[in-house]
Amino acid sequence: MRWRGHQLDLGRRTALMGIVNVTPDSFSDGGQHFKTRAAVDHCLRLAADAADVVDVGGESTRPRAPDVPADEETRRILPVIEAAAPQLDVPISVDTSKPDVARAAIEAGAAMINDITAGSDPRMFQLAAEHDVPIVLMHMQGTPRTMQLHPHYDDVVAEIAVFLAARLDAAVAAGVPRDHVILDPGIGFGKTVAHNLEIIERLPELNALGRPLLLGPSRKSFIGKTLGVEAGRRLMGTAAAVAACVLGGAHIVRVHDVAEMRQVCDLLDALRATAGENNG
Repeated sequence: MRWRGHQLDLGRRTALMGIVNVTPDSFSDGGQHFKTRAAVDHCLRLAADAADVVDVGGESTRPRAPDVPADEETRRILPVIEAAAPQLDVPISVDTSKPDVARAAIEAGAAMINDITAGSDPRMFQLAAEHDVPIVLMHMQGTPRTMQLHPHYDDVVAEIAVFLAARLDAAVAAGVPRDHVILDPGIGFGKTVAHNLEIIERLPELNALGRPLLLGPSRKSFIGKTLGVEAGRRLMGTAAAVAACVLGGAHIVRVHDVAEMRQVCDLLDALRATAGENNG
């Protein structure tokens, strides 16, 4: 994937998207990077730890999180992007569902859009097409306020596949190049523990959509509920989930602990390459 001076070599090497929450209330690191200087330093640290993309967001999307007005979200992230972008040699992604916020972020130096609502506002597709930037389209049942209120599916993977295929078609119809679309099944967004585990186990089925897959299992509650540990003690569970995602065919994993997950992904990539050579 090549665009605007950036490149992601997806396939032979698993890409890492490092998380920068410029929020006071994110589920695992709320407030830690809320101040601009701390957030900028964290962007630089993630890149130094071998993140391929740095994902900056100004609104928590944890369950039952309150909405943040667009002007406040912009106020939080814009100084971070403006300060970090000139110092980074990897792209900044803006984690937002609001086109006005995304536009301001792109004009400040962001080079990718990560939209948890999969372009529910059609202006987001127009923006991605206009600025020639990739966009991540994620599946979510409900909204952050409602998504964990009794989520139900007849077939979770099949229903996600239908949704993502439809949103991919909508993006392309709006002018976004097909090769600029990344799909995310939305681990933890309107899913039970069982749903999340099934998505990871059946991930190869989603590869049939023909676009790179992004998975975000990092420190999620399904790990905590499965292992009985709080958010701050989910590093090893995250490593196991990341490993399963990579083996299932994920092209990008979105994580908090980039240095540790880089080791996980690099070893798995080496093992897969060796297996491919032996099978060849």
